[in-house]
Amino acid sequence: MLTEQRSDDIPAISGWRQLFLTYRIYLTAAAIVAVSGLMAFALYRLTDEVRYADVIDALSDTTWLDIGAAVFFTGLSFLCLILYDTNALDFVGRKKPFASVAVTAFTAYAVGNTVGFGPLSGGAIRLRAYSRLGLTPGEIARVIGFVTLSFGLGLLVVSALATLAVAPRVAGIIAVDPVILRIIAGGILALVTVVFWLGRDGRSVKLGRMRLRLPDSRTASRQFLVSAADIAASASVLYVLLPETHVGWPTFLAIYATAIGFGVLSHVPAGLGVFEAVMMAGLSQAISLDQLLGGLVLYRLVYYVLPLLVSVVLLLVTEMRALAGRPGVAETAAVAGRLAPILISTLAFILGAMLIFSSVVPSEDLTLDLLSTYLPLPIVESAHFLSSIVGLVLLVTARGLSQRVDVAWWVALVASAAALVMALLKAVAVVEALALALLVAALLANGKEYTRRAALRPQTLGPLWVASIGVIFISALVVLLFIYRDTEYTHRLWWQFTFEDDAPRGLRALLGVAIGAAALTAYGLLRPAHIRTAPAEEDDLARAVAIAEAQDVADANLVRMGDKHLMFSPSGKSFIMYGIHGRSWIALMDPVGIEAEFPELVWQFVETARSYGGRAAFYQISPAMLSCCADTGLRAFKLGELAMIDLPTFELKGGRFATLRQSHTRGQRDGLSFTVVGTDGLDPIMEDLKAVSDSWLDHHQAREKTFSLGAFDEAYMRAQPVAVVWLEGKIVAFATLMVTNTKAEATVDLMRFAPEAPRGTMDFLFVSILDHLKREGYLRFNLGMAPLSGMARREAAPVWDRIGGLLFEHGERFYNFKGLRAFKSKFHPRWEPRYLAVANGAGAALALMDVTFLIGGGVKGVISK
Repeated sequence: MLTEQRSDDIPAISGWRQLFLTYRIYLTAAAIVAVSGLMAFALYRLTDEVRYADVIDALSDTTWLDIGAAVFFTGLSFLCLILYDTNALDFVGRKKPFASVAVTAFTAYAVGNTVGFGPLSGGAIRLRAYSRLGLTPGEIARVIGFVTLSFGLGLLVVSALATLAVAPRVAGIIAVDPVILRIIAGGILALVTVVFWLGRDGRSVKLGRMRLRLPDSRTASRQFLVSAADIAASASVLYVLLPETHVGWPTFLAIYATAIGFGVLSHVPAGLGVFEAVMMAGLSQAISLDQLLGGLVLYRLVYYVLPLLVSVVLLLVTEMRALAGRPGVAETAAVAGRLAPILISTLAFILGAMLIFSSVVPSEDLTLDLLSTYLPLPIVESAHFLSSIVGLVLLVTARGLSQRVDVAWWVALVASAAALVMALLKAVAVVEALALALLVAALLANGKEYTRRAALRPQTLGPLWVASIGVIFISALVVLLFIYRDTEYTHRLWWQFTFEDDAPRGLRALLGVAIGAAALTAYGLLRPAHIRTAPAEEDDLARAVAIAEAQDVADANLVRMGDKHLMFSPSGKSFIMYGIHGRSWIALMDPVGIEAEFPELVWQFVETARSYGGRAAFYQISPAMLSCCADTGLRAFKLGELAMIDLPTFELKGGRFATLRQSHTRGQRDGLSFTVVGTDGLDPIMEDLKAVSDSWLDHHQAREKTFSLGAFDEAYMRAQPVAVVWLEGKIVAFATLMVTNTKAEATVDLMRFAPEAPRGTMDFLFVSILDHLKREGYLRFNLGMAPLSGMARREAAPVWDRIGGLLFEHGERFYNFKGLRAFKSKFHPRWEPRYLAVANGAGAALALMDVTFLIGGGVKGVISK
């Protein structure tokens, strides 16, 4: 059952900020499409004098030797890109086998270069692969930051050096004063030099509010050489594909680096259109546009598509049983297998785009003559039109493939097989058919990875996916207009069906894609937003309580409060309890139930939240859940550490427990006594317990908390035993016990004491509880989490950890961070990290704010404590 979310659940944020926070992802998608449209218009105007036949002639003039040289430089560039990751792992102190790192880095850059800021990213690949190799989320974040910063700074320095060296030549091409160019380049170099001098020997540099730890001089120098070699090699790929020209390589390098920079900043997938527009604007006076266009097309194929195809072939090779069992190959095969879904998804996305582009490109006359001899016209026309629709299907299905959805696998397999046949029927497109055959083989070889039973219907496309499809459609439209710019448009074109007329086929195919894309966009963008599920009903709550009692995590008893929503696994044997505030869907702790069902349940929760326009987050999860969350695209942020006591070995002997022994002895001397009251004996003392609770709340000027804590509710109190401390026949303190039938773990929830309770009463209470649980045969006791404790405060630590460390050190006026840690430390527990998993840093801050409101009972509850 779904109900609309109340407006008073959302914290008041005024004006433009609220508008931006609510629609920022839609604004980003709109900006991507707008930039793509502007660049497409610019390209169309720049190529006004160029004809499609001239471009084809320029392509045919490119020799195989030139293509071989381009492939060589592509390999050299990717070798440098692999060294980015090896240097990054060395920087964070986590060296790993080169083969596994090479597979990860090669795949990450093959995907990242191809789709850019689109639906997939190299960062997601590193999360999946490096987490399998044992890196923590913080270390992976530092690796991603290292390679991103290295590329950005390397691009700046290389372009500045090249511009400084050949400023007059560049100025003559782009019509800018060479003095201005040299001033800009010199300023960039000076700024970068100052930053690295300040951060020499691993020191940190403060940039605004952010403190950045730079690598030492040796690492920085080594990485700069790698970055320079990478950019030089990638520039050489395009340079060797262009005809002989008076533009020297240094001048070309400066223009190329600038075009790459604009492509990255635009966030358009792969910089499509932006890179080409800048290159054409910079070189149009030195190289004929038809030759430049031909070179740019080949450059895209060699540097972007070829590595992706190589990655898929490597994936298929590592799947071979004869190789997978060999020493040294098994680990690499395991990493490659983990990357298979996202790699196959990217290939499906690219081939979908290829099918759409090929639908607007005319076929060769010889091919059409051959087809007319053996096939009737309706079959050729149908294959041409349906091929473009199948391309759109692959674009949409790519999202489900990246999420290992079984239905997506079947749809992609059928669609790619059908497209393979239609590629031969519409134009005998052998290369296109071979690429589709590779996708079919990859899908068949990795079918075991697609085990998630989910429908495609609820997986609505997000704004960035819609933007990516929009960029492809705009690009295809520009290609269509460019090819047929000399064809006079008439309405009769839509109804012309002949072998000789390619323009009508292209128009009809693109119209079919436009109608399909528009329908998908409307379905995706008009889906219900800000909708929440209804609270758990009694039957569901009883089922969840039964599951919680049968497993080993005592905190699962928080489900008894009945204040949280429940999401069950398809089998009904596992569940997630969660709350909703604002746009945040906050899952509390790990899923509860059968561990094998947790990955699918995490996917189910994340997809449901996203389908309703929500922000999925997991609060206080254990390290065991990090891999599942990383697979869904969530990033982990450390919240603090959980204190755990192993009860069979716990005893108060030894000097380190002297304080606790003294508190317990003093409590007995003061007349304190301890009992555990079962659920059937609570009614006679319920009023006394409530009196203690009310006095505790009044004394601390606090309100009842919810969500991650229990509140004093009589039904909730009667559901579990209560540990009680008495003084002269009167209750002065109590704590509710949360236990499970397995006796694997126990913990406490509500802890209240009266103002007149003697000093040290809580120590007496906890020692008594531990002694009681140990005698009852429980294995461990959960003392609860110490927020922000154990956060890394080194200069190399992630920003999130450093902020948390500062709050822990200096935030006592807001929360008793140190006091809580000190209290738990008296029991000398074993500390276990706990995390918040959410999509990004900004999402983490917003999710934490919403968690605060859930616990405090809304904005009013937080303000009034």
